[in-house]
Amino acid sequence: MDDKWTYDELKAAVLAYVEMRELEASGQPFTKKQYYRDLAGKFGRTEKSFEYRMQNISYVYSLMGRAWNSGLKPAKNVGANTAKEIERIICEVEGRENQQVATFEAQVSKHRSQKSLGKPLGTKQPKQYQSSVSSYQRDPVVKAWVLRNANGQCESCGNAAPFINWAGEPFLEVHHLRQLADGGSDRVTNTVALCPNCHRALHYAQDKPVLLDALYAKTPRLIRE
Repeated sequence: MDDKWTYDELKAAVLAYVEMRELEASGQPFTKKQYYRDLAGKFGRTEKSFEYRMQNISYVYSLMGRAWNSGLKPAKNVGANTAKEIERIICEVEGRENQQVATFEAQVSKHRSQKSLGKPLGTKQPKQYQSSVSSYQRDPVVKAWVLRNANGQCESCGNAAPFINWAGEPFLEVHHLRQLADGGSDRVTNTVALCPNCHRALHYAQDKPVLLDALYAKTPRLIRE
């Protein structure tokens, strides 16, 4: 059997996963192994291969910031292109607009895992595209570099990341000091890694100007825009 999964195989796996997800949410009983058995019989792969693919689907859900099926712990070992296809199929099956959140985060994870990651130039004026909400095309290397440079510590308060995510990485959120919607650049000179509390503070705190001034003062790479 070819190791490369076809679209039909991936879609069948996603359909089965979504069905189990809905059954679990409604409290209805089901047997995961039966799904693996049925898929294996249809496509000629092993039941174990479909179980692991389900864990890859859990990983894509986790990258999308959504709940995944219990008992199917997210498995990070999935190629960026496959993760992109899984996310596309999930959105297709669920009737959602594909914001490519998991696709972007999978690319970030890939860059973070590289032995060498040079400081990226980034994009001065990120390309804007229209969807149900306005979004911007960001550079995953910029986010990966900022997260690696932070080394698991919030660049505002200095505290350690509050937890380790399912990819085994310290969880910090990347924030543009001048927001993209306000004309800010997607460069490391405008981007910091923050704990969730400091991230929210930089959006909503009454003393936001003071926090911003402190970040610019303590972080040499940052440039006001």
